Amino acid sequence: MSTELTFLALSVGNTTTHIASIKGDALSDVASSPSSDTTQIIERAIEAWNAIGDTDAQIIIASSNDRLASDIAKTIADQTSSKIWTIGDDLPVAIGQHLDPETITGIDRLLNAAAAWEQYKQACVIVDAGTCVTVDFVDGEGTFHGGAIAPGASMQLKAMHEGTNALPEISFEKPLEEAFGKNTAQAMLQGVYHGIKGMVRQLTEQYASRYGAYPMVVATGGDAKLLFKNDEFIEHIEPDLLFKGIAVSVKHALAVDENE
Repeated sequence: MSTELTFLALSVGNTTTHIASIKGDALSDVASSPSSDTTQIIERAIEAWNAIGDTDAQIIIASSNDRLASDIAKTIADQTSSKIWTIGDDLPVAIGQHLDPETITGIDRLLNAAAAWEQYKQACVIVDAGTCVTVDFVDGEGTFHGGAIAPGASMQLKAMHEGTNALPEISFEKPLEEAFGKNTAQAMLQGVYHGIKGMVRQLTEQYASRYGAYPMVVATGGDAKLLFKNDEFIEHIEPDLLFKGIAVSVKHALAVDENE
């Protein structure tokens, strides 16, 4: 891999795929597409790749949907005649781990942890509110300890609709600022919205008790702003945390190569 830290990054998720151009620590041309629309993903990736205009640039993919990512990578590689570097297989994530032996942890969780540690250098809880909600812990030495995984807001609403005869199909939005849901849709939104926020608080208290100190709480993911904007419990909302984790891991891998 070139020592020039300029690359096109793709984060392939179960629901949404994000694309960004990264040079140094700067992100640009950030775009998102439904993961089901592979044609749009590839078109946007090729457009962003051509706009970089650097013959030493690289293409890097991080994925929580490996089958889809493999198909996308193959098509992009064919159209650009470039090698696609995969986080996890070709490049390790720059974060220490204290987990059960042989466990397989989602790359997105590790990248978020790497970015949070690199940025804040202190114990922190990372909340990723997307298709699923993950609440993970990194200690004050920069070691990832795992955490919790729960259904995301839209998944919860979908499960309630599909698992019952009477509950409607609704989209996730912030419920009305009332103590009680006065209709079925509002009751569902109240349950999901406050359920997720309450889970995050409870788990953070649990992590703090085990660790012996209260960690910083950082949120990311597609639903982070809806859930946590103006919430004093969440200290930072970082929409591009995963891309920052990719950049940190690439920089770390290049530094290791240069020292060998």
